[in-house]
Amino acid sequence: MGGSWAEHFDLLRALPGRGDTVVGNDVWFGYDTMVMPGVRIGHGAMIASGAVVVTDVPDYAIVGGNPARLVRRRYGDDDIGRLLALARWDWPTEHITEHIRVLMSGTVGDLEEVAPARDVGC
Repeated sequence: MGGSWAEHFDLLRALPGRGDTVVGNDVWFGYDTMVMPGVRIGHGAMIASGAVVVTDVPDYAIVGGNPARLVRRRYGDDDIGRLLALARWDWPTEHITEHIRVLMSGTVGDLEEVAPARDVGC
């Protein structure tokens, strides 16, 4: 706001915050969505157009409305666990390019078959 208000900026900093907003990987936001501060949006979530997200969104959930509510889960619990374990967002770009058709239209099992080998630490 500037002017004489600038000398009172410390009052704004002292206001309580709701924490960081955290957005997972492979999240899709529809047009004109609003996400409030401090919300966690899980991996693979889809936020419907015009949604106002005021609470955490689970992994692979579809939410919509004002306030946003769970519409449905994109996968069952078992498949969500498998997808999270695959962490496709950490795959090398070359590997993604090589297997783009599986990524675009394959099943969770297909993804597991083409997943790059993981280094197993000692």
